[in-house]
Amino acid sequence: MKKEVVEFDQVVECGCGMDVHKDLIVATIQGKIIKTQTKSFKTFTSSLIKLKEWLLKNGVTHVAMESTGVYWKPIFNVLGDDFRILLVNARHVKNVPGHKTDKQDSLWLTKLLLSGLLKGSFIPERPIRELRNLTRYKTKLVNQISAERNRFQKILEDANIKLSSVLNDVFGATGTKIINHILMHESYRPEELLQYVHGKVKANRQDIKESLTGYITPHHRFMLKTILGNIAKIESTVAEVDTQIEICIEPYKTERKLLESIPGVGIEGATCIIAEVGVDMEQFPDQNHLASWAGVCPGSNETAGKNKSGRITYGNKYLRSLLVECGWAASRTKNTYMSAKYKSLVGRRGKKKSIIALGHKILIATYFIIKNKVAFKELGEDHLNNFRKDRLIAYYTQQLEKLTAA
Repeated sequence: MKKEVVEFDQVVECGCGMDVHKDLIVATIQGKIIKTQTKSFKTFTSSLIKLKEWLLKNGVTHVAMESTGVYWKPIFNVLGDDFRILLVNARHVKNVPGHKTDKQDSLWLTKLLLSGLLKGSFIPERPIRELRNLTRYKTKLVNQISAERNRFQKILEDANIKLSSVLNDVFGATGTKIINHILMHESYRPEELLQYVHGKVKANRQDIKESLTGYITPHHRFMLKTILGNIAKIESTVAEVDTQIEICIEPYKTERKLLESIPGVGIEGATCIIAEVGVDMEQFPDQNHLASWAGVCPGSNETAGKNKSGRITYGNKYLRSLLVECGWAASRTKNTYMSAKYKSLVGRRGKKKSIIALGHKILIATYFIIKNKVAFKELGEDHLNNFRKDRLIAYYTQQLEKLTAA
């Protein structure tokens, strides 16, 4: 029996599919007025310019390529102004198993492109991409500072200095003065360090004195000084990055001010949200598409009429972790709708799922705030109670009507 070959209608007149690697690009062009051609190019800038000239010469209008690491970015920078580029998820364009070559991958991408079966990923404008680079780099630096502080406390524990057991913050004002005194004086008496203890602490003065009686070797001092110096350098770099972030965020200060009105979203959170989603909400058909792209909406997995796991989807991990942080902050606010929503969910859904739900609501609010240029409307902590009250009244009224009719 002869197999029927299914052909798709051609939507794009002339397109190019690219299989992108670190050092090599395999490009295939195809269209109604040109024959199929496949060429390989290196990833040097001069080779990318030759690739652009070849595509322009053949009348190519659309280019499709997989989002492989960071290797697509220089190609986008060179070709972005002359072609409509679709950056596609590699999971969505897998080729037929057992037929895997670079040329066939590029040809398969070209066929999907011409048939209009590819959906491009969201790529913000260059100023937003630069702001995103800065905010993500700052996050990495802050994480490095946290790692160095943890390493510092391990050295203190190795020297049997139990500061973390008696102070709320080892790197606070009291802890910093005590540490500096210890590092500046090779021989010290624990009684001398009590002069720096002020305010609320976790232990009494006798326990603090005992916690400061340790055995510090020259190696300990060297490690502690080195780690403190490294922390100071990283903090200096963070300050420079903050200055550059303020320069890049200048055109979007209106949107940032509006986003700060959301409970749990401060100036840092608003800046990072703009860096991740941009300020052009036309990129997303509606708020649900934005939530799906960020990976904070429930997954859709139905088979044979049964709904299976509803775990959150893969998405922007940087934005998702940021929304989780904002969700925790919002859950601790007082007399707000967000805190009331968290309390209503945490008992039956658990802390983690409740925080994801709050992050989802923050992102939905972000969509409308940026799109409509309006501030966040606080519903208040009684909003949910009023909502349930109306439903309960309607339910019991219906039950009374049934009993009366009977």
